[in-house]
Amino acid sequence: MRPSPILPNGWPAGRTLAVSVSVMLEGWTDNAAPGVGPMGNVLKTGVLDLQARNWADYGAKEGTWRLLEVLAAAETKAVFYVSGILAERNAHLMQEIVRAGHVIAAHAWGQEIIPATQSVEAERADLYRCIEALEASSGQRPRGWLSPRCTPSAHTAELLAEAGIPWHCEYFDEDLPRVLHTPKGHIVAVPFTMEVNDMPHAVRYGNDPASYVSVLREILDGWPSIAARPACLDVTAHAHVYGRPYGALAFKQALALLKSRQDYVFTTDHDSLAKLYGA
Repeated sequence: MRPSPILPNGWPAGRTLAVSVSVMLEGWTDNAAPGVGPMGNVLKTGVLDLQARNWADYGAKEGTWRLLEVLAAAETKAVFYVSGILAERNAHLMQEIVRAGHVIAAHAWGQEIIPATQSVEAERADLYRCIEALEASSGQRPRGWLSPRCTPSAHTAELLAEAGIPWHCEYFDEDLPRVLHTPKGHIVAVPFTMEVNDMPHAVRYGNDPASYVSVLREILDGWPSIAARPACLDVTAHAHVYGRPYGALAFKQALALLKSRQDYVFTTDHDSLAKLYGA
């Protein structure tokens, strides 16, 4: 039998499920749009989908403000993963996120730019461009990173270590964080889970917001029966998806559920979690 992992110092005793709260604040470059939108019918190649683009713009204009209010009422801190181009154009919003006590993390320059498709030189340039835009707009240097589509390249970890970013969360193969060693230094690899994430849940699979809450409830209710092996879990909302009223209500209910399970749930954020592992 594989031995149960040893938890680091600082992990609360008796709480074997670490739940991190994340908000995705995503932007696309001027000639791009999300590959999916509420209309569903894909336009022919070369045509800019202005409906999908307009739908995504809701995140900075309305959705983030609503989610900030929900988080404040729940007295919960989150990591906001922000695209560089969006941060550059929304400095006031970025400053409000920091003022509210949340952590800023980098979510690449634009969401259509996938690191796995880039050369090392192009990836490095976009990575630094994103980090610099977030720091300039928010006054806070981003501590973490998440690639668009959660899809890094073979060089992303090394480039992030080179840039002094202490952690990134695009790992799906283990339940707990771990330290990775690269030629440019070490970085903490934080697992990222998709079970309570509005993008696959609602946009890809078409589930309603109520089931977002029920999935979380089933996990939390059942956790004591499988708690011998500690693990991480993410509660994730995209500002342009569940920043809308119906989704924000579900997000609010999810945060309330976390509060009610504090006897065995460790509610945190990716930055605080990564610090336990030396980030």
